[in-house]
Amino acid sequence: MSLARLIPWVVHSAVEYAAALLLVLAPFLFGFDSQTAKWTSIALGVVVLLVAVLSRGRLSITQSLPSSAHATLDYVLAVVLVLAPFILRFADDTAAVTFFVLLGVAHAALSLLTSFPVRSEEPVE
Repeated sequence: MSLARLIPWVVHSAVEYAAALLLVLAPFLFGFDSQTAKWTSIALGVVVLLVAVLSRGRLSITQSLPSSAHATLDYVLAVVLVLAPFILRFADDTAAVTFFVLLGVAHAALSLLTSFPVRSEEPVE
């Protein structure tokens, strides 16, 4: 569910491809010290890419994941990103903590502001 539907679904989808790439590259771009942070970031990048590829929409490949499931996974991802440094014990890696928390908050905001299509409006191209 969105607070205000300011971001079109296709823009959300494009941003997620960029976020997936950023998650995979972040450990190298920002110099994460923690191996756990490095591999968590890469793994979450792959997950975000899979969700983007599987979701129904113009930028998808398989058109198999409904937008309602995509939205739920987005909110779960946002929480995981914010909590991962503390649960997985890499809170002493300042670069990783900053990246994870900021990306988690940004992803939550993106999801809250996205105009997710209702099931009957989802493109199946």
